[in-house]
Amino acid sequence: MVIPLYRPGTSYLHRMPVGAKFLGIFLAALAASIFRENLGVLLGIWAVTLLGFLFSGIGLRGLVAQLWRLKWLVVVLTIPQLIFLTPAEAGFNVARVLAVVLLAALFTLTTATSDILSSFERVLRPLDPLLLRLGLSAERISLALSLTIRSVPVILSFYADIREAQRARGMRPAPRATVLPLLVMSLRHAEETAEALAARGVR
Repeated sequence: MVIPLYRPGTSYLHRMPVGAKFLGIFLAALAASIFRENLGVLLGIWAVTLLGFLFSGIGLRGLVAQLWRLKWLVVVLTIPQLIFLTPAEAGFNVARVLAVVLLAALFTLTTATSDILSSFERVLRPLDPLLLRLGLSAERISLALSLTIRSVPVILSFYADIREAQRARGMRPAPRATVLPLLVMSLRHAEETAEALAARGVR
């Protein structure tokens, strides 16, 4: 599974301030949560998502690629809900989650990590005197938040790799057979990230 990375471009979405993109994702997630059963709101969010992929230059092919990478997330979300909800209700809930996740992926695809760091630092800069008393700084917090954002698709890719390997061996999904390798791979990734930061002089 390919991890969604920043794709340089000159579209309006690429040039939009990071704060405005965050606000858009937040409002979409808030609307999807408050108006849980409103089909119009859901279609509106999906329309914004589709237009975002089209006008950013990523296109329908990029949108389909992102949906394909989320196939196991769809399975994980759908199966438990079908036990307690009707297929229509489960499908509605999964569609809401997918729309917000795709917006987050679009944010990653159209926003450079350096811009994310700069935005976090600007927001946290007024709090520097308080943060220094706690042994923190705006730069370190922005770096931690940026690493957290970048780690989500990485861990999802680990999960997809594990499932593909299990299918290749004819194994059935099992919590222990999935969680333990995922934990090991995630810890290894965290260790490699820490070593890379240390090599660059970041404590």
